[in-house]
Amino acid sequence: MTDFDSPWKEALDRYFPSFMALLFPGIHAAIDWSRPFEMLDKELQQVVREAESGRRHVDKLVKVWRRDGAETWVLIHIDVQSQRDEEFARRMYVYNYRLFDRYNRTVVSLAVLADDNPKWRPHEYRSSLWGWTLRIEFPTVKLLDFAADEAALERNPNPFALLVLAHLKTQQTRGNPENRRAWKIRIVRHLYERGLPRGDIQELFRFIDWIMELPKALGDKFWDDVKAIEKEKKMPFVTTGERIGIEKGMEKGMEKGMEKGMEKGQRIGELIGLRKALAVTLESKFGASGKKLVPRIRRLDDADALLALQRALSTAASLDDFRRALP
Repeated sequence: MTDFDSPWKEALDRYFPSFMALLFPGIHAAIDWSRPFEMLDKELQQVVREAESGRRHVDKLVKVWRRDGAETWVLIHIDVQSQRDEEFARRMYVYNYRLFDRYNRTVVSLAVLADDNPKWRPHEYRSSLWGWTLRIEFPTVKLLDFAADEAALERNPNPFALLVLAHLKTQQTRGNPENRRAWKIRIVRHLYERGLPRGDIQELFRFIDWIMELPKALGDKFWDDVKAIEKEKKMPFVTTGERIGIEKGMEKGMEKGMEKGMEKGQRIGELIGLRKALAVTLESKFGASGKKLVPRIRRLDDADALLALQRALSTAASLDDFRRALP
């Protein structure tokens, strides 16, 4: 089953302004982007733990400034489920009022419906009894609506447009891996032709590769296609080792998962994969000097910290640059 949640979490962390510009342009225009925004994931997760247990969703709480100078809180709630969820609207309400109660500030809750059911479009929560009425409306974007003009997504210079296209094509190509491979390489070619900084190409490629999962044989063919594009564009891609490391790490993690339970095994697999990816890329990029830092990486037990180090490594000009990013 394709993992949409993890790529979306990372994409929102790195490309939040682009996400807002593409999916909520009116709100994007009302935010003062000259002032830094702040991701408040730890604060939000405390509210989430209090509100419900069980399956996690892709939630983001972001502190932004309005153009009129007023500070506000924006709750970005992304549900990437592939099926209808009858509790979605109620959950949006619960998160909103809990955040308002905690911070005593206006909370704007936004919903992105990334499922494949065109008829499911929740946009409000309502409850009433004996003349008492409670009602909350929230802006909603349905990703399926973008499928009506895929050419526009391909042309759109916003980097988040390619991620939306990759998401849609992953849904549309279920059961047709050859077609998925064809679209995956097409999207990657667009990525290479946009003239983006190398760090952005690396990050966006990783998100696309993560979402548009392929069987191993087709994945190998896809990687050959990528190498051909790199040769054509004279733009070498540096995360080959990282990709191999993640795959091997996940395999090891899933083996342990058979013994310790699937959920825990997935977490172990993620950590092993991220550590392995960093180790392989470190040695590839900085040789024996980079390899000396591997023991420090192996002691890290936080996936978010490891992902942050991946991003730091992709842009580090020297080993000292990367060393300064180590916790």
